[in-house]
Amino acid sequence: MELGIAFVLGILFGSFLNVVILRIPKGESVVFDASHCPACNEKLKPWHNIPLFSWIFLTGKCAYCKSHISIQYPLIELLSGFIFVILANKFGLNLPAFFIAMSFLMLLALSVIDFRYKMVPDSLNLLAIFFAILGAWSVQGFVLNLENALLFAGGFTLLRFALSYYLTSSVFRAGLKTKTSWNKHYDRTPFIEAMGEGDIMVAAAMGALLGVKLGLIAIFLSALLALPVMLLLLNKSKEEQRVPFVPFLALATFIVYVYDSQILRYIEANY
Repeated sequence: MELGIAFVLGILFGSFLNVVILRIPKGESVVFDASHCPACNEKLKPWHNIPLFSWIFLTGKCAYCKSHISIQYPLIELLSGFIFVILANKFGLNLPAFFIAMSFLMLLALSVIDFRYKMVPDSLNLLAIFFAILGAWSVQGFVLNLENALLFAGGFTLLRFALSYYLTSSVFRAGLKTKTSWNKHYDRTPFIEAMGEGDIMVAAAMGALLGVKLGLIAIFLSALLALPVMLLLLNKSKEEQRVPFVPFLALATFIVYVYDSQILRYIEANY
């Protein structure tokens, strides 16, 4: 019964998450203006907005203009439902579990937006951190989540500075070999950003959700998940080689969060 309630809650929030994913990159309000078909702009009826079922009954087409409705809509609703079910199965139906699920829903939205638009909206990032910090069972847990969020944000900021400095210095040193007496005082070396600010904020949410030890494991796992994709893109253009990293961070965080006890037992038994 609890898992059924969790699934229904998940797909309901997933339906709204689709609105967030569609409108925030365009700078549109997620509250005002009724849901409408992006192709013909006709306002949708309430029965057109039933999560999962409407897409199935309409056979993935608009009720008015018959244009195709992206499969992203039912997939996001299903994933949201599964997130709620998995966390409800782990913790039961309670307020901390709800906040944790909402944090993962924000990470899901960030992943889709990063994948489609190569952008990471600060508003969703802040919500992910906010919900992650609130997902505690005590005041001490709340404070610990906040400390871990700040620790990971600071650590990623330092890492970003160090990597950016190294990459920029490498380009500068390579450029010195081409200097002549005519251009030796003219420097056009660009500053190379090794990591986006959005990744730093995602790291803060990871720290709040997982803590230090599990957070580091999630970062390592995210790199392993991204490695095959990056290898497949080695021969592509520089633009195509820009792999959105937030989806891998989010997926690794969820995997480690779900299997936290098993991972910790393995670490304690082997190290």
